[in-house]
Amino acid sequence: MQIPSKYDAQQVENKWYDYWMTHNYFHSEPDHREPYTIVIPPPNVTGVLHMGHMLNNTIQDVLIRRARLQGKNACWVPGTDHASIATEAKVVAKLKEQGIDKNDLTRDQFLAHAWEWTEEYGGVILEQLKKLGCSCDWDRTKFTMDDDMSEAVIKVFIDLYEKGLIYRGYRMVNWDPEAKTTLSDEEVIHEERQGNLYYINYKIEGIEDVLTIATTRPETIFGDTAICINPEDERFAHLRGKKAIVPICNRVIPIIEDDYVDVEFGTGCLKVTPAHDENDKVLGDRHKLDVIDIFNEDASLNSYGLQFEGQDRFVARKNVSKELEAIGALVKTETHINKVGTSERTKAVIEPRLSDQWFLKMEELVKPAIEAVLGDDSEIKLFPKKFENTYRHWMENIRDWNISRQLLWGQQIPAYYYGDGKEDFVVAENIEEAVVKANKKLNVTSSAVEKSLTKEDLRQDTDALDTWFSSWLWPMSVFDGIRNPENKDIKYYYPTNDLVTGPDILFFWVARMIIAGYEYKNERPFNNVYLTGLVRDKQRRKMSKSLGNSPDALKLIEDYSADGVRVGLLLSSAAGNDLMFDEALCQQGKGFGNKIWNAFKLTNLWEVSETIEQPNSSKIAIDWYEAKFNTVLVEIEDHFSKYRLSDALMAIYKLIYDDFCGWLLEIVKPAYQQPIDATTYNKVMAIFEDNLKILHPFMPFLTEDIWQYISERTPEDALIIAKWPEVKPINKDLITQFEFASEVISGIRTVRKEKNIAFKDAIGFSVINNENTTTTFDTIIAKLGNLEAIDYVNEPVEGALTFRVKSNEYFIPMDGAIDVEAEIKKLTEELNYTEGFLKSVQKKLSNERFVAGAPEQVVASEKKKEADALAKIETLKSSLESLK
Repeated sequence: MQIPSKYDAQQVENKWYDYWMTHNYFHSEPDHREPYTIVIPPPNVTGVLHMGHMLNNTIQDVLIRRARLQGKNACWVPGTDHASIATEAKVVAKLKEQGIDKNDLTRDQFLAHAWEWTEEYGGVILEQLKKLGCSCDWDRTKFTMDDDMSEAVIKVFIDLYEKGLIYRGYRMVNWDPEAKTTLSDEEVIHEERQGNLYYINYKIEGIEDVLTIATTRPETIFGDTAICINPEDERFAHLRGKKAIVPICNRVIPIIEDDYVDVEFGTGCLKVTPAHDENDKVLGDRHKLDVIDIFNEDASLNSYGLQFEGQDRFVARKNVSKELEAIGALVKTETHINKVGTSERTKAVIEPRLSDQWFLKMEELVKPAIEAVLGDDSEIKLFPKKFENTYRHWMENIRDWNISRQLLWGQQIPAYYYGDGKEDFVVAENIEEAVVKANKKLNVTSSAVEKSLTKEDLRQDTDALDTWFSSWLWPMSVFDGIRNPENKDIKYYYPTNDLVTGPDILFFWVARMIIAGYEYKNERPFNNVYLTGLVRDKQRRKMSKSLGNSPDALKLIEDYSADGVRVGLLLSSAAGNDLMFDEALCQQGKGFGNKIWNAFKLTNLWEVSETIEQPNSSKIAIDWYEAKFNTVLVEIEDHFSKYRLSDALMAIYKLIYDDFCGWLLEIVKPAYQQPIDATTYNKVMAIFEDNLKILHPFMPFLTEDIWQYISERTPEDALIIAKWPEVKPINKDLITQFEFASEVISGIRTVRKEKNIAFKDAIGFSVINNENTTTTFDTIIAKLGNLEAIDYVNEPVEGALTFRVKSNEYFIPMDGAIDVEAEIKKLTEELNYTEGFLKSVQKKLSNERFVAGAPEQVVASEKKKEADALAKIETLKSSLESLK
C-alpha cells in the first residue's frame, strides 16, 4: 500500500469519519456486553461550536472511545436543547427583519416560524461536533422539543401536580424585561455596578417638616405606598402615626414602624415599594399596604408614571431626578456601588415583579439528591471533589423552583382554565382529558349535557415551562424512560456512567437531574460527574465573543487538525481547573501527530529479512519497552479512574515521543541500506499497534489511518473496535537498568558533540564499574554510542576524556583527536571556577546563624550544591590526570 509522504489531516479526517459512520461503529443496541453510557449535555439549538464545547466533547469522546476499546457496549447519546429564551429571541429578531411583530401572530403562527428556524439552523452544532471526531450514536439524536420528549415533560408536570408538589402562586419573581419572562434565582447573575444614591425629601402632611429618603431608583417613587421608620429610632418619634406626601405624584402614604429598618443605614428611614422589591413586599404584606405596579412588561413606566409614561426605566430615572431637582425635592446625589441582578441569557437588568407563576416544591424532593452525593455511602462522585461544597450550599439552601416562563417556544403548561376563580382550572395531558376533569370538578353529570363544559369553554395556560424542566429528565427521557419506564433501553443503559459538564450548571442541570432520577427511577442518573474548567486565554480572561479572544473552533481544526486541537486542549486541562488556552498547544498536538507519522514512515522504509538473526540489542530493547509500556499502562489506568485525562495523555505522549520514537526505534533501526530482522520488525509493529490503541481515544483519526496502513484490515479489524491492551507482568529491573544506560549514552553523545567527534567514527570506551551495573544494556550502549568495544578496567585510562554516571567512571581515549593543551586549559578553568563556587557554598554552610535561621529546604539546597560541586571537581581532576 502506497503511503503518502505527508499527512493530510483534512483528507484523512473526512475519510475515516465517513468510514466509521458507514460501518455503524457508533451505534449501540442492548446486548450481552457491559454497557457504558454517556448523555451529552445538550447544547442550545441556537449554538455554534466554541472552545467550551470543544473541551467538553473531546473529553466525552475520549471516554467513549476508550470504553469501546475495552469491549464495552458504548453508547453516547447526542442532542440539543430548545433553549426557550435564546431561541425565541433569535426568532423574534428574524421576524423583525421581515417586518413582522411577534405580538401580531397567534401562538401556532409563531411556533411555525420557530420550527422553521430550528430546522434551518438547529443541527449546525451537531454537524460541527463531527468535525472534532465525536463518536456519538447519531441514530439516537434527541431534541428536547421532540414529540416524545415533550410528552414526557407534560407527564412529569401532571404527576408532580397530582402529588401536590406543583402549585400556582402570586409571588415576587425575577423578570427579564428584554425576554419578557420570569427567571429562576439561578438564572440571575449578580454583579457590582456603580450607580447613584439619590436623597429625596418627602413632605409630611399637616406640618412643616420633611423626611429624607435615600434610594438608588428614584423612578420607583410612583410605586411608594408607605415610609417605614424603626420604632426605636427617637429621631423620628414625632412622626409616628403621621403621613407623608410622595413628590411629583403627591400621593399621601402612611408612615409605618418596623424593626426591619436599619437605623444606621442611609437616612434611617425607608420608602416601601411592595410591587418592586422582595423585602418591601414582605414588609407590605405585614402592614397590609397597597401594591402599585408601575412598570409595563418591557420595564417602561405605565400610567402610574404620569408624564413619564412610556419611558424606559433608565431614561425615566434621569428625567425623574431632574424633575425632583426642579421642584426642590432632590437634596443631593452620591455615587454608589451596589449589586445588580442581570439575566444570564439577555444580560438585561432584572426587575423584581409580582405575578402568578407555577412553582415546584423542592424541600422534600431534594433530600435523596443530597444523600446521593454527600452521604456516607454516596452513590454519585463529583470530580474534583472540591465541588461537593458548592453542591451542598446550593442544595441545603434551595427554594421552590419557578418553572413557568412567559414564552411561546417550549412545552406549554398543561393547565386549562374554565372560569375566573383562582382554582378554576384543571391539569391534563390534552384538551379532551381537561374537559372530562373540569366537568368532574364541577360535579357535572353526563345526563346534564346542557350544563357540561366543552372544549370551547376551556383555555390553556399561555406560559411555557422552563427549559431546565425538560432537560432535568434528559438521562431518562432520551431512553423513553418516562413514558415507557420498563422498556429495554432504559433498563439496559440507565443509570448512565459518566457525565461531563461545566461547574456553572452544577445546580441548573446536574443537581436537578439527580433529583429527577431519584423521583422517577429511585436511582441515580449517573455514577460520576466530571466537571471541566472554563477555557480562558493566556491573560486568564474567560473566552467570549465580546472580548474577541475566542478563536474560531472550526478554523483551529482546519489549521492544526482535529487530533492536534484535541491534544492541545487536553494537555492543559486538569479536572475542574480552568484551561489557559494557547494556540501553541494545538501546534504541539499537530507536531506530535507528525512525529508519529514520520516514525511510521521510517518503519515502512525498512527492508525485512526472514534469514538474519535478531541482534541482542534489539531483543533487550524490545523487552525494556514492553516493561515500560506496561508501567505506563498501569499509570494511565489510574489517571482514567481519577478523571485525570490530561495526565493520562501526557503519560502516553512521553511514552511514544521519548521512549518509542526517541529510544526504541533508534536502537532497533538497521544500519544504512541494511535489512531489519523479521523478529524485531514484527515485534516493533505489534508495539506500534499497542501504542495506537492507547492513543486512539485522544487522536482517533491519525491512529486509525496508520493502523489501516500497517496491515490490510477488514471492517471487523478497525482500530475503533480493537481490543484495549491488558497489563502484563512488569520487569522493573529492566526499566531501572535502562534509565542508567540512557544516562551513559547521553554522556557519550555529549562528549562527541563537545569534541566534534563524528558519529561515524567508532571510539574506544572504558568503564570503572563502581556501581556494579549489569552488562545487559552494553550492546545498546555500544550501538547508540558507536563504540569499538566496552572495556571494564580498574584504573583510570590515561589520555582519555572522562565523565561519571553516579559513581561509575567512563573513559573515551582521544588518540590525537583533540588539542590536548587546549582541553587541559579548558578543564583547568572549569576546575578553578568550580572550586571557587564550592568555597562560597561551604562558607555559607559554616555560618551557624545561616544554618540555624534559614528554612530547612534552603539549607538542603545548599548542601546539594556542595555535593554536586565536590563530585564535579573529582571528575574534572580525573579528566585532567588522564590528559597529562
